Amino acid sequence: MTMVACQSRRRHRRVGTALLAAAIVATACSSSGSESGTTVAPVTTTPGGADASDVSTNPQADFSGMVDIGGGREMYMECRGSGSPTVVLVAGGGERGENWSATASPDQTGVFPEVAEFSRVCVYDRPGTATETSSGWDVTASTEVEQPITPADAAADLHALLEASGEPGPYVLVGHSLGGPIVRYYAGEYPSTVAGVVLDDGLSEHLGDRLTPEQLVNFERLNSPEVQGRPPGAETFEYATLVEQMQAAGAMPDVPMVILTADTWLITPELIASGVLADFVDQEFSDALWSAQLAAQDELAATYPDAEHVTDTNAGHYIHRDQPQLVVDAIRDVRG
Repeated sequence: MTMVACQSRRRHRRVGTALLAAAIVATACSSSGSESGTTVAPVTTTPGGADASDVSTNPQADFSGMVDIGGGREMYMECRGSGSPTVVLVAGGGERGENWSATASPDQTGVFPEVAEFSRVCVYDRPGTATETSSGWDVTASTEVEQPITPADAAADLHALLEASGEPGPYVLVGHSLGGPIVRYYAGEYPSTVAGVVLDDGLSEHLGDRLTPEQLVNFERLNSPEVQGRPPGAETFEYATLVEQMQAAGAMPDVPMVILTADTWLITPELIASGVLADFVDQEFSDALWSAQLAAQDELAATYPDAEHVTDTNAGHYIHRDQPQLVVDAIRDVRG
Protein backbone atom coordinates (compact mmCIF):
# COMPACT_ATOMS: atom_id res chain seq x y z
CA MET A 1 0.00 0.00 0.00
CA THR A 2 2.89 2.24 -0.46
CA MET A 3 2.42 5.75 -1.57
CA VAL A 4 5.25 7.97 -2.72
CA ALA A 5 5.43 11.42 -1.19
CA CYS A 6 6.70 14.13 -3.51
CA GLN A 7 8.53 17.16 -2.15
CA SER A 8 8.31 19.45 -5.18
CA ARG A 9 4.90 20.84 -4.18
CA ARG A 10 3.82 22.86 -1.18
CA ARG A 11 2.00 19.89 0.21
CA HIS A 12 3.13 16.37 -0.49
CA ARG A 13 1.50 14.80 -3.52
CA ARG A 14 0.32 11.30 -2.82
CA VAL A 15 0.75 8.70 -5.50
CA GLY A 16 -1.48 5.73 -5.36
CA THR A 17 -3.53 3.96 -2.80
CA ALA A 18 -2.78 1.26 -0.37
CA LEU A 19 0.36 -0.70 -1.16
CA LEU A 20 3.09 0.14 -3.63
CA ALA A 21 3.27 3.37 -5.58
CA ALA A 22 4.45 1.87 -8.80
CA ALA A 23 1.71 3.22 -11.02
CA ILE A 24 2.03 6.69 -12.54
CA VAL A 25 4.69 7.77 -10.04
CA ALA A 26 6.73 10.06 -12.20
CA THR A 27 3.80 11.75 -13.92
CA ALA A 28 1.85 12.24 -10.73
CA CYS A 29 4.77 13.90 -9.01
CA SER A 30 5.06 16.46 -11.78
CA SER A 31 1.32 17.09 -12.02
CA SER A 32 -0.54 19.86 -10.25
CA GLY A 33 -3.87 18.07 -10.41
CA SER A 34 -5.21 14.61 -11.11
CA GLU A 35 -2.70 11.98 -12.21
CA SER A 36 -1.27 12.91 -15.57
CA GLY A 37 -2.29 10.53 -18.33
CA THR A 38 -5.21 9.21 -16.33
CA THR A 39 -8.71 9.43 -17.70
CA VAL A 40 -11.99 8.87 -15.93
CA ALA A 41 -15.05 7.66 -17.77
CA PRO A 42 -18.09 9.89 -17.44
CA VAL A 43 -20.61 8.75 -14.86
CA THR A 44 -24.24 8.40 -15.83
CA THR A 45 -27.14 7.92 -13.45
CA THR A 46 -30.82 7.18 -13.70
CA PRO A 47 -32.58 10.23 -15.19
CA GLY A 48 -33.93 12.38 -12.40
CA GLY A 49 -31.76 10.58 -9.85
CA ALA A 50 -32.56 7.65 -7.58
CA ASP A 51 -32.50 6.81 -3.94
CA ALA A 52 -31.93 3.71 -1.83
CA SER A 53 -35.62 2.82 -1.94
CA ASP A 54 -35.41 2.59 -5.73
CA VAL A 55 -32.58 0.07 -5.38
CA SER A 56 -34.56 -2.06 -2.92
CA THR A 57 -37.63 -2.30 -5.17
CA ASN A 58 -35.70 -2.57 -8.44
CA PRO A 59 -32.17 -3.81 -7.79
CA GLN A 60 -31.18 -3.66 -11.45
CA ALA A 61 -31.88 0.05 -11.88
CA ASP A 62 -28.82 2.27 -12.29
CA PHE A 63 -28.24 4.04 -8.99
CA SER A 64 -25.90 6.61 -7.49
CA GLY A 65 -26.42 8.21 -4.09
CA MET A 66 -26.30 7.85 -0.35
CA VAL A 67 -27.44 4.69 1.43
CA ASP A 68 -28.47 4.66 5.11
CA ILE A 69 -26.57 1.78 6.73
CA GLY A 70 -27.90 2.40 10.24
CA GLY A 71 -26.34 3.87 13.35
CA GLY A 72 -26.77 7.37 11.99
CA ARG A 73 -24.41 6.67 9.11
CA GLU A 74 -24.66 6.87 5.32
CA MET A 75 -22.32 5.65 2.59
CA TYR A 76 -22.07 6.70 -1.03
CA MET A 77 -22.73 3.92 -3.57
CA GLU A 78 -23.08 3.63 -7.32
CA CYS A 79 -24.37 0.59 -9.23
CA ARG A 80 -24.90 -0.03 -12.93
CA GLY A 81 -25.79 -2.86 -15.28
CA SER A 82 -27.67 -6.08 -14.66
CA GLY A 83 -26.98 -9.76 -14.19
CA SER A 84 -25.83 -12.07 -11.45
CA PRO A 85 -23.55 -12.46 -9.60
CA THR A 86 -23.15 -8.80 -8.67
CA VAL A 87 -19.58 -7.53 -8.92
CA VAL A 88 -18.44 -5.32 -6.03
CA LEU A 89 -15.28 -3.25 -6.60
CA VAL A 90 -13.43 -2.39 -3.38
CA ALA A 91 -10.91 0.44 -3.77
CA GLY A 92 -7.48 0.80 -2.19
CA GLY A 93 -6.66 2.86 0.87
CA GLY A 94 -7.94 6.42 0.78
CA GLU A 95 -9.44 6.01 -2.70
CA ARG A 96 -13.04 6.71 -3.68
CA GLY A 97 -14.99 4.24 -5.78
CA GLU A 98 -14.62 6.42 -8.86
CA ASN A 99 -11.02 5.18 -9.03
CA TRP A 100 -12.40 2.07 -10.76
CA SER A 101 -13.41 4.18 -13.78
CA ALA A 102 -9.92 5.63 -14.27
CA THR A 103 -7.52 4.43 -16.96
CA ALA A 104 -3.93 5.20 -17.90
CA SER A 105 -4.90 5.87 -21.51
CA PRO A 106 -7.90 7.51 -23.19
CA ASP A 107 -8.01 4.51 -25.53
CA GLN A 108 -8.97 2.23 -22.64
CA THR A 109 -12.29 1.69 -20.90
CA GLY A 110 -12.34 1.66 -17.11
CA VAL A 111 -13.18 -1.48 -15.18
CA PHE A 112 -16.44 -0.14 -13.72
CA PRO A 113 -18.10 0.93 -17.00
CA GLU A 114 -16.76 -2.12 -18.83
CA VAL A 115 -18.11 -4.62 -16.30
CA ALA A 116 -21.47 -2.84 -16.37
CA GLU A 117 -21.82 -4.01 -19.96
CA PHE A 118 -22.18 -7.65 -18.88
CA SER A 119 -22.99 -7.68 -15.16
CA ARG A 120 -24.45 -5.76 -12.26
CA VAL A 121 -21.50 -3.90 -10.74
CA CYS A 122 -21.18 -1.57 -7.74
CA VAL A 123 -18.58 0.80 -6.33
CA TYR A 124 -18.76 2.71 -3.05
CA ASP A 125 -16.84 5.15 -0.87
CA ARG A 126 -15.48 4.14 2.51
CA PRO A 127 -15.42 6.93 5.11
CA GLY A 128 -12.43 9.24 4.80
CA THR A 129 -11.74 8.52 1.13
CA ALA A 130 -11.07 11.32 -1.33
CA THR A 131 -9.89 12.08 -4.85
CA GLU A 132 -7.23 14.73 -5.43
CA THR A 133 -8.00 17.16 -8.24
CA SER A 134 -6.34 20.28 -9.60
CA SER A 135 -8.49 22.37 -7.27
CA GLY A 136 -8.00 20.28 -4.12
CA TRP A 137 -9.51 17.21 -2.51
CA ASP A 138 -12.93 15.88 -3.49
CA VAL A 139 -13.89 14.21 -0.21
CA THR A 140 -16.57 11.54 -0.04
CA ALA A 141 -19.95 12.33 1.47
CA SER A 142 -19.90 9.01 3.36
CA THR A 143 -20.29 9.66 7.09
CA GLU A 144 -16.97 10.07 8.86
CA VAL A 145 -15.81 7.45 11.36
CA GLU A 146 -12.94 7.27 13.80
CA GLN A 147 -9.64 6.42 12.14
CA PRO A 148 -7.73 4.18 11.69
CA ILE A 149 -10.02 1.55 10.22
CA THR A 150 -9.41 -2.20 10.13
CA PRO A 151 -10.33 -4.93 7.63
CA ALA A 152 -13.01 -6.05 10.10
CA ASP A 153 -14.48 -2.52 10.27
CA ALA A 154 -14.51 -2.17 6.50
CA ALA A 155 -15.96 -5.64 5.90
CA ALA A 156 -18.77 -4.98 8.37
CA ASP A 157 -19.52 -1.66 6.65
CA LEU A 158 -19.60 -3.35 3.25
CA HIS A 159 -21.99 -6.01 4.55
CA ALA A 160 -24.27 -3.34 6.04
CA LEU A 161 -24.17 -1.38 2.78
CA LEU A 162 -25.08 -4.36 0.61
CA GLU A 163 -27.89 -5.33 2.99
CA ALA A 164 -29.30 -1.80 3.20
CA SER A 165 -29.09 -1.14 -0.53
CA GLY A 166 -30.88 -4.32 -1.45
CA GLU A 167 -28.20 -5.23 -3.99
CA PRO A 168 -28.65 -8.98 -4.44
CA GLY A 169 -25.96 -11.58 -3.88
CA PRO A 170 -24.05 -13.62 -4.51
CA TYR A 171 -21.12 -11.26 -5.04
CA VAL A 172 -17.88 -11.33 -6.95
CA LEU A 173 -15.54 -9.26 -4.78
CA VAL A 174 -12.67 -7.37 -6.38
CA GLY A 175 -10.16 -5.76 -4.04
CA HIS A 176 -7.35 -3.39 -4.97
CA SER A 177 -4.46 -2.86 -2.55
CA LEU A 178 -6.00 -2.29 0.94
CA GLY A 179 -9.23 -3.50 -0.64
CA GLY A 180 -7.61 -6.95 -0.88
CA PRO A 181 -7.60 -7.66 2.87
CA ILE A 182 -11.07 -6.13 3.16
CA VAL A 183 -12.39 -8.51 0.48
CA ARG A 184 -10.69 -11.51 2.07
CA TYR A 185 -11.97 -10.68 5.53
CA TYR A 186 -15.49 -10.19 4.18
CA ALA A 187 -15.35 -13.54 2.38
CA GLY A 188 -14.32 -15.28 5.60
CA GLU A 189 -17.15 -13.65 7.55
CA TYR A 190 -19.90 -14.07 4.96
CA PRO A 191 -18.78 -17.03 2.81
CA SER A 192 -22.26 -17.99 1.61
CA THR A 193 -22.63 -14.61 -0.12
CA VAL A 194 -19.40 -14.84 -2.15
CA ALA A 195 -19.26 -16.29 -5.67
CA GLY A 196 -15.71 -15.32 -6.61
CA VAL A 197 -12.73 -13.17 -5.67
CA VAL A 198 -10.21 -11.10 -7.63
CA LEU A 199 -7.23 -9.47 -5.93
CA ASP A 200 -5.82 -6.49 -7.84
CA ASP A 201 -2.30 -6.25 -6.37
CA GLY A 202 -3.94 -6.73 -2.98
CA LEU A 203 -2.00 -5.91 0.16
CA SER A 204 -0.49 -9.02 1.73
CA GLU A 205 0.00 -9.44 5.47
CA HIS A 206 3.40 -10.95 4.61
CA LEU A 207 4.80 -7.67 3.25
CA GLY A 208 6.46 -6.72 6.53
CA ASP A 209 8.14 -10.11 6.99
CA ARG A 210 11.16 -9.08 4.94
CA LEU A 211 11.45 -5.45 6.03
CA THR A 212 13.59 -4.22 8.90
CA PRO A 213 11.76 -2.45 11.76
CA GLU A 214 12.93 0.91 10.37
CA GLN A 215 11.76 0.03 6.86
CA LEU A 216 8.39 -1.04 8.19
CA VAL A 217 8.05 2.30 10.00
CA ASN A 218 8.86 4.11 6.75
CA PHE A 219 6.34 1.96 4.90
CA GLU A 220 3.66 3.18 7.30
CA ARG A 221 4.93 6.77 6.99
CA LEU A 222 4.38 6.57 3.24
CA ASN A 223 0.73 5.83 3.94
CA SER A 224 0.19 8.51 6.55
CA PRO A 225 -2.06 11.52 5.84
CA GLU A 226 0.72 13.81 7.05
CA VAL A 227 3.17 12.63 4.39
CA GLN A 228 0.54 12.43 1.69
CA GLY A 229 -1.04 15.76 2.48
CA ARG A 230 -4.54 14.30 2.72
CA PRO A 231 -7.41 16.24 4.31
CA PRO A 232 -8.58 15.88 7.94
CA GLY A 233 -10.47 12.66 8.64
CA ALA A 234 -8.62 10.80 5.88
CA GLU A 235 -8.79 7.01 5.89
CA THR A 236 -5.84 5.37 7.62
CA PHE A 237 -4.94 1.88 8.81
CA GLU A 238 -2.39 0.27 11.12
CA TYR A 239 -0.38 -2.48 9.47
CA ALA A 240 0.15 -4.48 12.69
CA THR A 241 -3.60 -4.61 13.31
CA LEU A 242 -4.20 -5.64 9.72
CA VAL A 243 -1.73 -8.51 10.06
CA GLU A 244 -3.32 -9.65 13.31
CA GLN A 245 -6.82 -9.62 11.85
CA MET A 246 -5.88 -11.40 8.66
CA GLN A 247 -4.15 -14.13 10.61
CA ALA A 248 -7.35 -14.64 12.61
CA ALA A 249 -9.78 -14.23 9.70
CA GLY A 250 -12.23 -16.95 8.77
CA ALA A 251 -11.42 -19.38 5.99
CA MET A 252 -12.12 -18.26 2.44
CA PRO A 253 -14.99 -20.07 0.74
CA ASP A 254 -14.19 -22.53 -2.03
CA VAL A 255 -14.89 -20.17 -4.93
CA PRO A 256 -12.96 -19.20 -8.08
CA MET A 257 -10.15 -16.76 -7.33
CA VAL A 258 -7.63 -14.80 -9.39
CA ILE A 259 -4.64 -13.01 -7.89
CA LEU A 260 -3.14 -10.29 -10.07
CA THR A 261 0.34 -9.05 -9.14
CA ALA A 262 2.01 -5.90 -10.47
CA ASP A 263 5.33 -6.54 -12.23
CA THR A 264 6.49 -2.96 -12.79
CA TRP A 265 8.24 -0.88 -10.14
CA LEU A 266 8.63 2.76 -11.03
CA ILE A 267 10.60 4.02 -8.04
CA THR A 268 13.72 4.01 -10.15
CA PRO A 269 17.18 5.32 -9.26
CA GLU A 270 16.51 8.25 -11.61
CA LEU A 271 13.27 9.15 -9.83
CA ILE A 272 14.93 8.95 -6.41
CA ALA A 273 17.84 11.09 -7.62
CA SER A 274 15.42 13.71 -8.94
CA GLY A 275 14.61 14.80 -5.39
CA VAL A 276 10.83 14.80 -5.84
CA LEU A 277 10.26 12.02 -3.31
CA ALA A 278 10.17 12.17 0.47
CA ASP A 279 13.70 12.13 1.83
CA PHE A 280 13.38 8.72 3.49
CA VAL A 281 12.65 7.06 0.13
CA ASP A 282 16.20 6.08 -0.82
CA GLN A 283 17.38 3.30 -3.11
CA GLU A 284 17.96 0.82 -0.31
CA PHE A 285 14.42 1.29 0.98
CA SER A 286 12.95 1.13 -2.53
CA ASP A 287 14.78 -2.09 -3.35
CA ALA A 288 13.79 -3.68 -0.05
CA LEU A 289 10.15 -2.71 -0.48
CA TRP A 290 9.89 -4.05 -4.03
CA SER A 291 11.59 -7.31 -3.10
CA ALA A 292 9.32 -7.70 -0.06
CA GLN A 293 6.25 -6.96 -2.18
CA LEU A 294 7.02 -9.62 -4.78
CA ALA A 295 7.77 -12.24 -2.11
CA ALA A 296 4.63 -11.29 -0.18
CA GLN A 297 2.51 -11.74 -3.30
CA ASP A 298 3.97 -15.22 -3.80
CA GLU A 299 3.17 -16.09 -0.19
CA LEU A 300 -0.34 -14.75 -0.59
CA ALA A 301 -0.86 -16.93 -3.66
CA ALA A 302 0.54 -19.96 -1.81
CA THR A 303 -2.19 -19.48 0.80
CA TYR A 304 -4.76 -20.17 -1.92
CA PRO A 305 -3.23 -22.98 -4.04
CA ASP A 306 -6.34 -23.32 -6.19
CA ALA A 307 -6.25 -19.65 -7.19
CA GLU A 308 -4.85 -18.50 -10.51
CA HIS A 309 -1.84 -16.26 -9.89
CA VAL A 310 -1.07 -13.89 -12.76
CA THR A 311 2.35 -12.25 -12.47
CA ASP A 312 2.89 -11.19 -16.09
CA THR A 313 0.67 -8.12 -15.93
CA ASN A 314 2.76 -5.38 -17.55
CA ALA A 315 1.37 -3.04 -14.91
CA GLY A 316 2.25 -1.06 -11.83
CA HIS A 317 0.31 -1.11 -8.57
CA TYR A 318 -2.86 0.16 -10.28
CA ILE A 319 -3.40 -2.82 -12.54
CA HIS A 320 -6.98 -1.71 -13.11
CA ARG A 321 -5.71 1.58 -14.54
CA ASP A 322 -2.70 0.29 -16.48
CA GLN A 323 -4.34 -2.88 -17.82
CA PRO A 324 -8.08 -2.62 -17.14
CA GLN A 325 -8.93 -5.41 -19.57
CA LEU A 326 -6.80 -7.81 -17.53
CA VAL A 327 -8.94 -7.10 -14.46
CA VAL A 328 -12.15 -7.33 -16.50
CA ASP A 329 -11.05 -10.72 -17.89
CA ALA A 330 -10.30 -11.96 -14.37
CA ILE A 331 -13.80 -10.90 -13.27
CA ARG A 332 -15.29 -12.79 -16.22
CA ASP A 333 -13.26 -15.85 -15.29
CA VAL A 334 -14.44 -16.02 -11.67
CA ARG A 335 -18.06 -15.23 -12.58
CA GLY A 336 -18.18 -18.45 -14.62
